[in-house]
Amino acid sequence: MKSYLAVTTLVLSLSVSAAALAQDATRTTPMAAVLPPPVAKAQDVPYPGTIALQIDASDLDRGVYRVVQTFPVATGTRDLTLLQPGWLPGNHSETGTYPLLADIHFFADGKEVAWVRDTVAVNAFHLVLPDGTREVAAKFVHTSPLQPSEGRITMTPDMLNLQWEKMSLYPAGYYTRGIVVKPTVTFPKGWTVFTALDGMARSGDVVTWSQIDYERLVDSPIFAGAYAKRFDLGSGVWMDAVADEPALLAITPQHIKTYNNLVDEALLTFGARHFDHYDFLLALSDNLGGIGLEHHRSSENQMKEKSWVDWDKMGWARNVIPHEFVHSWNGKYRRPADLWTPDYQQPMQNTLLWVYEGQTQFWGYILGARSGIQSKDDILGSFANIAGRFVEATPGRGWRSVEDTTAGPQLNNRRPLPYSSLTRNEDYYTEGALTWLEADQIIRSGTKGAKGLDDFARAFFGVRDGDWGELTYTFDDVVSTLNGVYPYDWASFLKTRIYGTGQPAPLKGLEMAGYKLVFKDKPNPYDEGGAKESKRLDLSYSLGMTLDKDGQVGATVWDGAAYNAGVVNGVKVTAVNGRAYSDDVIKDAITAAKTGGAADKAPITLLVRRGDRYQTVKIDYHGGLRWPWLESTTPGKINGLDRLLAARHK
Repeated sequence: MKSYLAVTTLVLSLSVSAAALAQDATRTTPMAAVLPPPVAKAQDVPYPGTIALQIDASDLDRGVYRVVQTFPVATGTRDLTLLQPGWLPGNHSETGTYPLLADIHFFADGKEVAWVRDTVAVNAFHLVLPDGTREVAAKFVHTSPLQPSEGRITMTPDMLNLQWEKMSLYPAGYYTRGIVVKPTVTFPKGWTVFTALDGMARSGDVVTWSQIDYERLVDSPIFAGAYAKRFDLGSGVWMDAVADEPALLAITPQHIKTYNNLVDEALLTFGARHFDHYDFLLALSDNLGGIGLEHHRSSENQMKEKSWVDWDKMGWARNVIPHEFVHSWNGKYRRPADLWTPDYQQPMQNTLLWVYEGQTQFWGYILGARSGIQSKDDILGSFANIAGRFVEATPGRGWRSVEDTTAGPQLNNRRPLPYSSLTRNEDYYTEGALTWLEADQIIRSGTKGAKGLDDFARAFFGVRDGDWGELTYTFDDVVSTLNGVYPYDWASFLKTRIYGTGQPAPLKGLEMAGYKLVFKDKPNPYDEGGAKESKRLDLSYSLGMTLDKDGQVGATVWDGAAYNAGVVNGVKVTAVNGRAYSDDVIKDAITAAKTGGAADKAPITLLVRRGDRYQTVKIDYHGGLRWPWLESTTPGKINGLDRLLAARHK
């Protein structure tokens, strides 16, 4: 019988193969098309001549920037490729706003010439020039988004944020540091202009600066506005603020002093400076698009418009400036070797973002507290929030490492995901921060308090005082410097915490520093402030979902109570236990489901709407309201984290 079956199987197999071959005989099979030649790789040679860049940023009614750019060309040049910047430092993915350029025209010595967009590198424009061409002019408009659905808003009736890379081109084939540009901008009438660029000269509303290489130009954005104020923070550092209204700039002397403190604390922590002067560019605005972006001699920062005038209420929202300031040392001066690129065309690699962003997140928290920009309670709440997420609301830690989340910006371009608790967000920021807290405590424990991560910061970031170039590093450089501070198996430590999966929740550093994670029935100060401002209710640790003020679900925790009952993102909760939805109604229902007698502990009943369908959902949850807090394990005594957050300067 076996032989018969084997023969039959072979015959059938041959018959199928013959049939497949017969079909292939009539199947058209194209060959791969030839791709166009790649864009010329950047060479470390100077571009011949200075490029003139003129931008008219005065059209507030239409929100457009009109650009004229003039490129001198070497004698005999017939082919010229001009690029829109794509891979931008600090963005961690290809974020060039290619579709926003419009009405594009090129002229060779005043005569219009045709252009062709590259079919693969779609940010490249190819020009064939007539013999003897001496210069090429590009004329186009940057169509700034007018509403958030179109992109980040960079121009409002009261302020603008001009980013050179969004509205300029550069020649292919050159390191950007070898391309010299002379910038000129026309602003709305009477506006104050802030930037780290040098050599500013103003004639009416037309402003020029000294010529500068394109790399540093892109690294020196502009904030300008009708309502503006500048504060000297000492040591060559300035706070340049624009606001939606003049009253929003009324910061008290006591509170502006915290930013002076930040400068002192940062210089003391890192022990060197990698800028000749530095500008915090700050928008206090609910209208300009949100931003927190690092640069070498400045940073772009947006905070809620009342972040200064409602100081006590808005502490949760003020960490952006400490964070971005740290980046002048970590990310701009010291930069991962695979993240440094010679131009904005070569792709960047994010493998060490857990140092670049993770340690910056750590120092942003520490310096926020040391300076007084944020209260100790705000920072403890921040740590509690991220620790709680990893304990109870990030099941994705079971399959995905922290290091793999560094691919997140490229994989997802920071768009919302349906089950982010499972897929994970860019956790290299926050789990990175907790890992560095543990490293600090290992050093402090091993040296009996004589050393800590401050010593690593000085040894790693605080080298070559006065150098404001870029000094790259590798994983081995990080490990070597750590071992120079305190000998330990740092390579295994980092590979386990950062590259491993299924690890215990990252609480060790907090516990070594004298705190434990607990859950209470009210939000901590950080959670409470953010929830009130965003009008969002975070029930991640109870029902396992977040809701907006109208009851629409923003996110559900994978395998949480709401998820298991079939509640998913986008569902709208319209009623709770027969009562119309409100924050108080659902919180009361959660509390009642916990405190009622055994017979009263019925499931929480939700009436939900998904599309045009209504459904009754029962959630059998009785754990009550829960939010994460940190509690000292050394009550009445100063512990490790308390000392870490305490001011250093006098």
